Parts: sequence; structure tokens; C-alpha cells
Amino acid sequence: MKRTLAPLHFTLLALAASQACGQTDNKLETIVVSGLRASAQSSVAVKKNAVEVVDAITAEDVGKLPDPNVAETLTRIPGVQGYRYGGEGASPVGVGSGVTIRGLSGQTGSQVNGRAYFTAGSREFNIESAIPGMIAGIDVYKNPTAEHVEGGIGGLVNIRTRKPSEFKSFTASLSTSQRWNDMARKADPELFGLVANRFDLGGGQRIGVLAAGVYQKSTGRSDSTPANGGATLRRVVRADTAEYATLAAANSANDPSKAMAAYVGRTDVSYLASVPTLATSSSVGANTPNTAGLTAEQIGNIIAAPAYSNPLFEETIKRTRKGLSLAADYRASDALRFYAEYDYTYYQYNQNYRALGVTDGANVQNLQLTPFNLTEGLANRNSNGGSDDVLVSKRLLSGSFLNSTFNTTANNVRQPYETGIAAGGVEWRATERLDLKADVNVIKATKRGEGPFATTNSAPGVYWTVNRVADGTPHTMTFSGPDVNDPKNYVFNTFSAGTHELFDDKGYAGAFSGAYRLDEGFISKLKFGARLASQQSLYTVTSTPDGRLTTDGLALAANGSNAINVGSRTGLIVYAPTNGMGGTAGYAGGFPVYDAEQLTGDQARAAFPASNISPLSAQTEILASRRFLKERTLAGYVMGEFSAYDDRLRGNFGVRVVQTHSRAVARVANNLTSPVSYPEVERTTSYTNVLPSVNVIYDLTDDTLLRLAYGKGLTRAPIDQLNPSQIVNQVNGTGTQGNAELKPLTADSVDVSFEKYFNKTNYAALGLFNKQIKGFVNGIAECQTVATAPAYSGTFANGCSNGQYAITRSVNAESGYVRGVELSGQWFFGDGLLKNFGAAGSYTYVTTSNPINFGTAQAPRIVETPQPMQSKHNFSLTGLYEDSRLSARVVYTWRSESVLFGVSVNPIDGRYIGAYGILDGSLNYKVTDALTLTFNASNLTNKGLDRFVGEPGAYQTGIERQHYLNGRTYAVGLRYKFD
Repeated sequence: MKRTLAPLHFTLLALAASQACGQTDNKLETIVVSGLRASAQSSVAVKKNAVEVVDAITAEDVGKLPDPNVAETLTRIPGVQGYRYGGEGASPVGVGSGVTIRGLSGQTGSQVNGRAYFTAGSREFNIESAIPGMIAGIDVYKNPTAEHVEGGIGGLVNIRTRKPSEFKSFTASLSTSQRWNDMARKADPELFGLVANRFDLGGGQRIGVLAAGVYQKSTGRSDSTPANGGATLRRVVRADTAEYATLAAANSANDPSKAMAAYVGRTDVSYLASVPTLATSSSVGANTPNTAGLTAEQIGNIIAAPAYSNPLFEETIKRTRKGLSLAADYRASDALRFYAEYDYTYYQYNQNYRALGVTDGANVQNLQLTPFNLTEGLANRNSNGGSDDVLVSKRLLSGSFLNSTFNTTANNVRQPYETGIAAGGVEWRATERLDLKADVNVIKATKRGEGPFATTNSAPGVYWTVNRVADGTPHTMTFSGPDVNDPKNYVFNTFSAGTHELFDDKGYAGAFSGAYRLDEGFISKLKFGARLASQQSLYTVTSTPDGRLTTDGLALAANGSNAINVGSRTGLIVYAPTNGMGGTAGYAGGFPVYDAEQLTGDQARAAFPASNISPLSAQTEILASRRFLKERTLAGYVMGEFSAYDDRLRGNFGVRVVQTHSRAVARVANNLTSPVSYPEVERTTSYTNVLPSVNVIYDLTDDTLLRLAYGKGLTRAPIDQLNPSQIVNQVNGTGTQGNAELKPLTADSVDVSFEKYFNKTNYAALGLFNKQIKGFVNGIAECQTVATAPAYSGTFANGCSNGQYAITRSVNAESGYVRGVELSGQWFFGDGLLKNFGAAGSYTYVTTSNPINFGTAQAPRIVETPQPMQSKHNFSLTGLYEDSRLSARVVYTWRSESVLFGVSVNPIDGRYIGAYGILDGSLNYKVTDALTLTFNASNLTNKGLDRFVGEPGAYQTGIERQHYLNGRTYAVGLRYKFD
């Protein structure tokens, strides 16, 4: 079923299914609908008559999606959940879309105009880099049929750009807008232009041409208070005890954080002593206090201190997008058409962050504790077995940390992405019954990355008292002592050029397809096709040694004898804004920090010639990180379309067979040679998948229908996981190993939906879905003899014997599921006071099973966990208004808690995103028939996506670990269209 959101002006394509594979029926009709009710009627008609499970959004006009960000637009579709970062729909790490379809993230197929499309280093296209002005529409296929390019068990996202065939005569469109974030306080432009025309050459011949381009900048802000994870066990030693006096006598007065003599006998001061654990953070018994040698009273004074050490973290996020779309077609006759297309996107993610870090003193005044049960389950999933005992019953709540020191960090992350696809083909109606099509394309994609950073420390002898309250949202932190904003209170410390990454990818595909119409009968049409495709990816990374920003290029001396005071080089610094966290987290700034814009290139080397910073030209490749993958696929499919009982029963069935060949190459360190050598390791694999599908529609009544769909899909393992690398740690006897033989995840998907149509515009729908997934990838620890390293002889107990290493290797291990319910509907009022109003909404419930083995291959410990980035509950409500001049839309989107990235081995180390809701709005006023004034507002509730300690469900603590503030974003623009 194909849903289009009613508030938009839609371009509706009659055969949505053929869009996904780049196949267009010669009888494809474009219906341009204008007006709210007319678009709603067309939306319902397409939804009711389509066969596949498809949801779609189409731009209401040239250069105008309903949202200023493509990732945000996707979240209006039932079953699709998104993330916002730095004021825009984006992933939480600045890469990718953060989009989850029906509970699955990172398992989505990506296409542009029906052709597979990818970002360098990935199998998916980075939706975050998509430019709204360039997009004609977006289709989300949730249960693709056999004619679709395989690759996404979560779903398939197809981006449609404008085509010459959409325009019957000369058309020109120009739009400009200014975007402004109320925290970043900077206005940024967006410019879009399109020209298209069709020329009739006579004799049934015609040519269509189109050119479109866009330039967009945006500046956002992301303030947060990242705190420590884990149990962070401490033992409280009061200053009026004999133990404290003993510790005071033993500690050096040269370490003010432990300068305890002045506090001996005080009743308001306590010392927080570190508490060792029985095991490391990833082993059995982790976060369990080692109480050997302690008295019962001392054991009773052990506390947990999760999420108390938050600093102030500010990010300015600058995004630049550029796009170009060129297309031409030549129709020699009604039966023969040739076409060519080129689409290019450039996206640069530039993150400048400023961090004020705090090293808390060990002595705390007015320490306050609060009840908190650190159970064995929360600490380590009760890895020891038996009862789930309480290990610690209190946690740190607040206090004043004496003799604390500060540090500041500046970072300048730049990640430019470029992707271009050139395509061409021919469509031919060979006979009255037979249509044929051939399509070829070439893709080139690159991604670069760098992130130089510099740090400062407190000047020798400069200390603060830090007052913390680790409760509420957000936690608060205030200071007493010297001026935090005075550069003379800091000294320069380190500089790092970081790593310079390069992803260099390319690919090609050639597809041939056809459709044959049969005489009247149960089967009305046969479809068939084949596709040969290749994708290869090369990843390299270089680096230089870190530099020391001191007078002699050596590490900063404890007494500061080689220090360079920040106050003496103020031309290298900037001051953080004084509205950090909007003033809600206590101290709001500012503080001096290295100027991020002066970190790139060799600027730091020139500014500190005595520091022996290596020039960028001296960067050397990290050979152990190089990886290469070339993958070739050959696929074929056949489908049949059927109908019976006067079309009350209709649908399609088919099967796709795909064979995959891959070659993976890595460099593996041979530690037995001197110097260490890096010989190539190569692995080749081959496998075949059979992917059947069936779609059935039955009209229960004239206005009520039942849909049934079954499909088998696959998602291949991420490119980096297929790297046949091996890295060992000779100190602790552990290591990691890639696996080029990972098989795809496969899913058997079933959809059932009921749809009721009250009239031409109003409907309600209930959908049920279930995906049974095989081949989840887990990292399994195994004892191995490593041929490229000496036998392990260290003292750390790695669980292996005979010199073997504990190697964690990714394998296809467990099976799981995704299942849920989708409710959707829209309602437009009739005549009367509410005649210009309407409403639309959707609700999705998703439950997932992602089994993970937290044990070893020999001793498995399988735990059912939720899929990352997936909320169990999600809804979107839209209010609408439109008259002859003014249209308005308000959208509220809410989702429940979700795991961030993935669950941790020990839940107390984990992070989850709290429930949140975001309100957006837009206004469009038609000044004339050609000129429209637009206004968009994002995140009117000023809601950040806060992170908490633990994971949803049994280990949901409610303790905030990182509070976010992104601000509100506004955009004002003009759009002019001449045709």
C-alpha cells in the first residue's frame, strides 16, 4: 500500500512499485494535484489501489519538501523513527540519518531513482547529506518485492529527483531562504534553482532537458553535560576518622587533590578512596567491589558514583550541502525512449567543539548520598549466576569537590562526503504486449575525515572548588575560586593532528528488465529482469605523533617549568559563549579554549616551533587499518501479476535469486619480524540467496480491504566487519579479528493490514508486521594460537592456556525478530466552520529481539536485548489548515526510550535515550500564483535528546548521564515558479 501524507501537494506515480527498481511502464501517468483536499483524494486513491507495502512523501512544489531536513521528513511516515542532533535530523555521531524503520537501524537499502546508491564506506546512502530542494519525493518500501534491488531487511528508501517528463513546457523555479538557530545565532543561506523544458521535434519525436542546482549552509549548536558511566565505586572516609589521619600522613602535600592534612578532624569533609573490582569491565564479576582486607564498617561505606562528573561541552555544528541534477531524454516515438541522468551531492559535516573538563579533587565537603541499588544484574548482568544481590545501596548525590583542576579541549572535525551517479538507458515497447528496458549506471563516492585537537591545563597552583548536584535534569555544576574565564589561569598542554581518513569507493550496475502482458486470465502480466553490479571500497588512514605545546616539546612538567601560559598567546584562543546549556546547568561559561579554526593544516606547528610538531606532509599510513573490499552481485527475478473475482482479489508473486562474490584484503601485523611487517591477507567468499515474495489484496467491501504480504530479504554485513584483519594485545593476551565470511542477515517478513475508507479523503488503517531474522552478528571470544605473534606469556588472566590469545571474532550467531503494529489515518472536515482544517496521525508499536552472546563460544551466555535506536512506542500528530492563500501545518512527534548505539556488556556502563517529543511547524503564504512566502520552525519545544545510565526495561535507572540542548531553528524563504 502506498500512503502519501495529505497536507502536501503531490505528484503521484501510478506504478509505485516499478519506481524502486528504476523500471517505468510506458503508460506511466503523472497526475499533478494541487489543493489540500484534491491531494488527499489522490493520496487515498493511490493507497487503496497500490499492491506493495509502500509509504511515500512527495514535494508539494519544485524545490519544496514539507520539512527543512530530509531525515525529519522521513519520521512523518508510520514505522519510521529518527534522531536529531545539532538542531537537525541526523545521527547521534554526525554520520548517517539515525533513521530506524520498523525497529531496525543500519539495515536499510538506499536508492536514488530506483538505482542502488551509497555513501563511501557504507552500503547505505547518508540521508543526512540529502538536500531537500533537490528531492521530488521519497518512497519507503517496507516489504520489497522480487523486482527490487536486494539489501535492506528493515526497508528500502528510494529518493526521487525531478525528471524532464514532469514538465510539459518551459519551467523555471528559484527559491532562497535564510535559516537561523537561536543558540548558534547565525543566519545561513539556501539557494535552489531549476530550469526544464520540452521540445517537440515533429513526427512524434521530442526532447526533454532539466538542470537543477542547490547550495545550502546551516549552523547549529549542541550543548551537553557528558558524565562518567559505570559504577565508579568509591569508599567514603570521613576526615574525623583515624583512617583519614593515616592517609593524610602518607599522602604528599605536593598533590593538592590529596592534600589532606588541613582537613584532619573535620566533620564536613570526606575523602573518596577508589575501590578495586574483582574483574575488568568486560569480564565475569565486573563492577563487583573487591572487599578483601576491609572491615565491615569500611564495606558499608562503599558507594557508587555514576554520572556525577559532568563537564560543560559545547559544539558548533556547521553543515554545507551542494547538489547538481542533470537529466535529458529523447523520445524517438511513442514506443522508444532514450534517457541520461547525473546526480551529485556534496556534504561537509564540520563540528567545532569546546569542552571545559574538570578533574575533581578527592576531598569532598558536605557530601550527600542517596539510596541506589547497584545490583549484580545492573553491574554485570549477574554474570556470576545465582541470586541477583545488591552490591551497593547508595550513590553520590552532591558535594563540593575541593582542590579541583580544570582543562579545556578544542576540536575541529571535518568530514566532506561526495557522491555522484551517472546513468543512462533505453525503454522500448517492442510489441503491443512486450516492454523492455536497459539501464546502466556508474557511482563514484569519497569521504574524508580529520579531527585535530588541542588541550590546556590549569596553571600550576590554580585550583577551584567544584559544587556538583548529580540529580534532576540537568545535573548542575558551579565553581568557586579564580576567574574561570581568565586565560592566565591556564597553560597549553597538547596538540594532535589526529588521523586523516580516506574512503574511496566506486561501483557500477547494469540492469535489463521486461514486462509481458497476457490475455485475460488469472495471471495478467509477467515481469522479468537481471542485474549485474559491483561495489568496491578502499579505506586508508594516516597520522603523525602528538605534539606537546611546551617550551621544550616535552610533556608538561608537574611544576610547570616548561609551560607556556595561555595568557601570553591570546591570539590563539577564543572564549566559549556565556549561554552554555542556556544557564540551566549551573555555570554557563565562558572559558578560554584553543581556536578550532587554527588547528587545521600546519598552523599549530608554526605557532609552537619549539614543540617539534610533525608536519602534515610527514604523516604515515597506519597499515594495520587499511582494508579493501570488492563485491560483485548477479541477480535475476521473475514476477507475475494476477487478479480474479472482478478484481476483488489481486496481487503479485515472484522470486529473486542473487549470487554474491566478494574479495576482502587487509594488512595484518606480523610481530615475529623486526621491524614489524604488514603482509596482505586476502579472503574470497561466495553465496547465493533465494528471495521469494507474495502480495495479495482482497476487497472485503467496496470501502474496506485486507492486504497480505510475504517477502524474504537480506542485509549484507557492514563493509568494515568483512575486513579480514587481526590485532592482538601482547600485554593482556586479547585481540580482535574480522570475518570476511560473514553471511547476510535474512528476514522472513509478513504484513497484514486492514483499511477502511470513509470517503474520498478520510481513512483509517491498521497494519501488523512480523520479521523473523536469522544471522545476527555477535562478537564471540575464542582462544586461538596466533601465528603472527609470540605465544602469550603475560600475567593477566585471559582465560586461555598454552600461550593462546582470547580473540573476539564476529560471527553469524543468533536469530531474533521484529514485530509490531502500525495505526494511521487522516480526516478532513466538510463544510462549515472547520472546512479548511484537517488532521493526520500515526502510531507505531514495535518490539524486537536481538539476542547477544555475552559469554564465549565454549560457554555461551545468551541475553535477549532490544535493537539499538529503537523505541517501543512512537506517534506523530499533524494539524492542518489551508485556504486559497495560506497553508499551515503543525506536527508533534513523540517516541519512547531507546538504546543508544547498542547495549553494553554491563548495563551500568550503557546509555539509553529518554522519551521525548518534538514540535515543528510551517506556514506558506501565496503572495501571487507564482510567488510564495515560506516559514519553517523546528523544535519549538526546545527539546534535546537526553541520555541516561543503563538501558530501557529492567536496567532503566532514570539517572541522567548527558543532558542536551540544541535550540530552536527558524527558516524564512521565498519561492518563485515560472511556467
